[in-house]
Amino acid sequence: MTFKSIITSQIASFCLTTALLFSYSNISISQNIPQAVGPVPTENQLKWQEMEYYAFVHFSTNTYTNQEWGFGDDDPKIFNPTQLDCRQWARVCKEAGMKGIIITAKHHSGFCLWPSKYTEYSVKKSPWKNGKGDIVGDLAKACKEYGLKMGIYLSPWDRNFADYGKPEYITYFRNQLRELMTQYGDIFEIWFDGANGGDGYYGGSRGTRKIDRKTYYDWSNTYKLIRELQPKIVIWNDGGDRADLRWVGTEEGYVGEKNWSLLNAKGDVPEDMLRHGVENGEVWVPGEVNTSTRPGWFYHEYEDSRVKTLPDLMNTYHHSIGRNGTLLLNFPIDKRGLIHENDEKAVKALAKAVKEAYSVNLALNKKASATNIRENALMFNASKALDGNKNTYWATDEGITNASMTIDLGKPTLFNRFMAQEFIRLGQRVKSFKVEALVDGNWKELAQQTTIGYKRILIFPTVKASKVRFTILDAKACPLISNIGIFNAPQILTAPSITRNQTGEVSIKADDPESLVYYTLDGSIPTTKSAKYTGTIQTTGKTTVKAIAVEASTKKSSEIAEEKFDIVKKDWKIVGIADEKAYKVIDGNSHTAWYQAKTQALPADLIIDLGKEVTLTGFKYLPWQSTDGVIAKYQFSVSLDGNNWTVVNEGEFSNIKNNPLLQVKTFAPSNAKFIKFTALKNTKNDNWAGYAELDVITK
Repeated sequence: MTFKSIITSQIASFCLTTALLFSYSNISISQNIPQAVGPVPTENQLKWQEMEYYAFVHFSTNTYTNQEWGFGDDDPKIFNPTQLDCRQWARVCKEAGMKGIIITAKHHSGFCLWPSKYTEYSVKKSPWKNGKGDIVGDLAKACKEYGLKMGIYLSPWDRNFADYGKPEYITYFRNQLRELMTQYGDIFEIWFDGANGGDGYYGGSRGTRKIDRKTYYDWSNTYKLIRELQPKIVIWNDGGDRADLRWVGTEEGYVGEKNWSLLNAKGDVPEDMLRHGVENGEVWVPGEVNTSTRPGWFYHEYEDSRVKTLPDLMNTYHHSIGRNGTLLLNFPIDKRGLIHENDEKAVKALAKAVKEAYSVNLALNKKASATNIRENALMFNASKALDGNKNTYWATDEGITNASMTIDLGKPTLFNRFMAQEFIRLGQRVKSFKVEALVDGNWKELAQQTTIGYKRILIFPTVKASKVRFTILDAKACPLISNIGIFNAPQILTAPSITRNQTGEVSIKADDPESLVYYTLDGSIPTTKSAKYTGTIQTTGKTTVKAIAVEASTKKSSEIAEEKFDIVKKDWKIVGIADEKAYKVIDGNSHTAWYQAKTQALPADLIIDLGKEVTLTGFKYLPWQSTDGVIAKYQFSVSLDGNNWTVVNEGEFSNIKNNPLLQVKTFAPSNAKFIKFTALKNTKNDNWAGYAELDVITK
């Protein structure tokens, strides 16, 4: 097509659009177009929401120390990624369908991934590139090459800086912000962690610094600086002045089923509001769901087999993007400086599964009718929700907050997903809705839910129907539905679960009881030619169990489940505690728990006789999945006689309050017949000490 013909075509299109607008001369368009209801998103928030899915990357000295939170005293010389390649990060994220990358430019340890001129605690003091490197700069170039947006995580807490807790630190903090906001091009999001104040190195003074995170950082002026330097940015923060985005109260990968993109302008935000928002909130603050591909945020080799499975990731996708949120999925960069192969495989499988599930919209451009259409049917009729255009929408008359839309699929059609989107430029409106299908001449309810917002996805058993009815049961004002999707997603088989009890019996269970299970005990890859699981398997020592579930009819197999077990606990005895329930700590069942009496003030000891002398190199602690009794600081000691003890490990379970998952700690090989785990402090600063499981790692 020639340049002249392109211009001619564009002029013709403009004239047609103008003619259509003027054809409504009998209608007052300005009065007929719906007005905004409540707070509405800014252009920056809209563009951010439309990204839907983007990456976190966590990388620091922590990567080389097996820590989640460094104390700020690690030698920068340990930071030496021999194969660091930000282009690999960008390529993986692009192929995974992500739209951007947020890098942890500085975590709580204070170590900077760019050569900040305001501190020596950075890559310039590391052997990587002889101190001449700039990881933030390398990633900025890689993002530009791959068409990704760039974001920055800058921890407000700095456990290395001597003046943290004093006014001087705010000047330092803003100087670093200015560097990051001016040296690397457009930044789409700035991320401030909510962890602030506590133990640290602090320039060698080693102590505890406490601050009021609502006032200390003077957030209003900090935000003003950021927006002056980066006008297109959105700000994530969960403390102090209201930011553009909110945390959803968990790092497990979900937001509440009811999810309003609103909060009140001032005051504390309790967990329930983080999960669900506030229906009549005063400001637009949508939820961002942040979680990691692994249990931890930083890389730990022992988590190579604990990368989220495809069913886990799909579940996260539906509970974040599918619930009016965005998904910020973290990659723990490994010691080489790369996204690990297992994590890459997982996110590519997710991208493939999402494409298979949602690439064919069975409702697109189908015939539709509605029980109510706003005056000026051509602009607001039901077909506007099926035309694939996010800027058009079905709307009802003012005051009509209960209406139905029926979609004619043309023939009996299989489907198991329903998606709806509101035109959020004019506010979030829908309070509740339901979906029905016309099956064999009768309407069958498939699902009933609450909010919609930017995007809502419902999942239900596969049904075959010729028509679908979408009914808005209640709304703040006339609903504006910009998009409806109906999909038939293929089944994803879930990997089986593997457990071992105190006597060494291994049990393997598939989600679908009709699936066949095959397993190996030698670490090899299981296939349908491997041993078939028929009942519990007796093991006697260190064992690696791998298993797959296989659908009997299609022979389709799940991903591989893997669990590594250490010594059998059948001879273990708990010393000095009469409560028989204490044995739940070593029963191998993560769904049972024991609490030391609340009347017993911390610290509290849990002593176990291992039955024989062994060489230990670490231990594992799994907290009960509750907010009570989650141990935050500990001490681990060993003994050969139960009387003379040697402390072999002590410290904190970093971030365990927000991420109460299995904690693994290692130490130099130590001979022991007895172990003593001492709970020094929990996350609530009360006297509960709770355990789901306690285990050891042997040489």
